Amino acid sequence: MMRKTLLAACAVLALSVGTGVAYFSSTPVAHAETATKDEENTYGLLDLFGSVFERVRRDYVEEVTDKQLIEAAINGMLTSLDPHSNYLNADSYKDMQVQTRGEFGGLGIEVSMENGFVKVVSPIDDTPAFRAGLKPGDYITHLDGKSVQGMTLQDAVDMMRGKVGTSIKLSVSRKSAEPFDVSLVRDTIKIKSARSQREGDIGYIRITSFSEKTYDGMKDAIDKLTKEIGKDKVKGFVLDLRNNPGGLLDQAIAVSDAFLESGEIVSTRSRHAEDTQRFNAHSGDLTNGLPLVVLINDGSASASEIVAGALQDHKRAIIVGTKSFGKGSVQTIIPLPSHGAMRLTTARYYTPSGRSIQAVGIEPDIEVKQLSVSEINPAHRRAEADYRNALTNDTVKKDDKAPQDQADGNEPENGVEAANPEESKLKDYQLARALDILRGVALYRERDTMAR
Repeated sequence: MMRKTLLAACAVLALSVGTGVAYFSSTPVAHAETATKDEENTYGLLDLFGSVFERVRRDYVEEVTDKQLIEAAINGMLTSLDPHSNYLNADSYKDMQVQTRGEFGGLGIEVSMENGFVKVVSPIDDTPAFRAGLKPGDYITHLDGKSVQGMTLQDAVDMMRGKVGTSIKLSVSRKSAEPFDVSLVRDTIKIKSARSQREGDIGYIRITSFSEKTYDGMKDAIDKLTKEIGKDKVKGFVLDLRNNPGGLLDQAIAVSDAFLESGEIVSTRSRHAEDTQRFNAHSGDLTNGLPLVVLINDGSASASEIVAGALQDHKRAIIVGTKSFGKGSVQTIIPLPSHGAMRLTTARYYTPSGRSIQAVGIEPDIEVKQLSVSEINPAHRRAEADYRNALTNDTVKKDDKAPQDQADGNEPENGVEAANPEESKLKDYQLARALDILRGVALYRERDTMAR
């Protein structure tokens, strides 16, 4: 009787998890006598799951709760699909909602899981992680002396978060450097996603993430800089998206729209052709067509790549820096009533010209590497394509190889110091080059106008 109850519970769970996805929830549950061969196989596999579940809860060396096992099974199912799908329990879901609004508690670090270790995607400006000098590509191997191997990403994130004012020791492994420990004091992380400063007659705007207020913050920055420099004196703008790990799709669309008068910004395509969506620009360029340079590097991912790709395809901006991360997929947050939510990869996105950057990235129009003090032990560029189970690029033929980095012996751009607007541009070679390029474009436009 117990076994039958468990199997029934497993079957109900497996079906209810998919209720947020149209193709799954729209399929009726067949009766046993009319079940297809595939459905019979499905129930046979659910029987296998039930057998394993029952054996583990009964015989595992330590007592585990049903909730632990079920949540771990769900998370395992999702994380096996691709690096960006996962299960969020009620607490994690709440944290995610808070973070999306632009304020949360912790260390101020965007992370992923790779090869069993926590990998730094990007530190957030003016946070404990940023001030401690953590860099994109760093691996966190231990938290307060406890190995992260065997932990889920959520377990590691939960350990790094905590009461404001408390400290945690991170053991860090960095390519071409000896492993080291760093102690960080947790703080309230308030993300001001758009920062700005004047660079002579050019406006500089850095977007660190795409949260709910990103477009509003950027618009305010444009208005402020235009007024400060002078409407008739401003030569153009630099939009810095380096080490921006992404965020909300609607904010990426709004930021792109701010510089375009018309045309497609991005399209998303799922496994069902009828679900294809296209997002177009509306009339009105906040900068009135002034020259624009966008800075990217290998820490620019997802929403950042949507913006860079749209502005590049429309020839609205010159893209400067190094190849972006290459995350061309869309995740949908699907609430699971009373059980948190799941983050599921539901579509790929495509730039206006129809290209997918999944596992390929955005190639800059002008490649500018960030200068470093020394170059020891050439390091491989981190990228979406390196992730286990990363989605393939459906616009690249199987026989073709995705563009590879040149073996030039340079380390990947971490740009932590350079990306800080407070630092002198003399320490930021990429920004200095971007300003030179923009001034050259502005000068060419002026001369062209005078010649007419």
